[in-house]
Amino acid sequence: MPAVVGGLAAASTLSAAQRWDPRRAALAAAAVLSSTALVEAAGTRTGVPFGRYSYTGELRPHVGGVPVVVPAAWLAMALPSREAAHAALGATSTPLRRVLLGVAALTAWDLFLDPQMVGEGYWRWDAAGRYRGIPVTNFLGWFLAGSAVMGVLEAVLPIGRDDEADAALVAQYGFVAAMETVGFAAFFRDRLVALAGGTAMLPIAGAAAARLFGRRVRG
Repeated sequence: MPAVVGGLAAASTLSAAQRWDPRRAALAAAAVLSSTALVEAAGTRTGVPFGRYSYTGELRPHVGGVPVVVPAAWLAMALPSREAAHAALGATSTPLRRVLLGVAALTAWDLFLDPQMVGEGYWRWDAAGRYRGIPVTNFLGWFLAGSAVMGVLEAVLPIGRDDEADAALVAQYGFVAAMETVGFAAFFRDRLVALAGGTAMLPIAGAAAARLFGRRVRG
C-alpha cells in the first residue's frame, strides 16, 4: 500500500509541475500534506471530523502519531479528483463547482480505501459502522476535510476559464477507479465495496474522459 500511494502522490506532483510549474506544485504538495496531517492528528485525538479511530502501528514511519503514507494518500488523489471534476463539468466548470464535484470524487475513492485499510488492520474504529465496519461520520469528515483541500488547490494551482483539464491526471483518476472496482470484485471478492466504490467513482471518471478526449477528437 505505501508503495502504491507513494507512486500516485509522485505522479500527481509531477503532473502538477508540468502543467503549472515546479514551485507551485511543491507548494501545493506541501500544503496538502501538512494540512491533512494536522487533520488526521486531530482526528485521532478528538474524533473530529471523522469519528473516533486509531492507528494500529502497522503503517510506519509515523510523524506526530500519523503514518506518513496517510497524508500522501490525500495528495495522491486530490489533484486527479479536481482535474476529473473540471473535465466532467466541461463548459460549466467554475471554482465552486470544481470544489464540490472534486471533493465528491475524492470522497468516492475512500469507499474503496477505508474498507481495504481496515481489512488490512492499519486502523480501527471505536464504534463500528454499517459499511464494512466504517461509520458514516468518516465520509462526512472526508467531505469536510476534502473541501478544504480542494480550496487549497484552487488557490495554489488555479484553472483559467478556458483551460483544459490535465489528461494525465484525469487518466490517473480513471485508472484508479477501474482498478479498484475490478480488484474488489475479482480479487478481494467483495462485491459490496466494488459496487459502492465503482458506482461513486466510475461515472465521474467516465464523464471526465468522454468530455476531455471527445473534445480532443473533435478539435
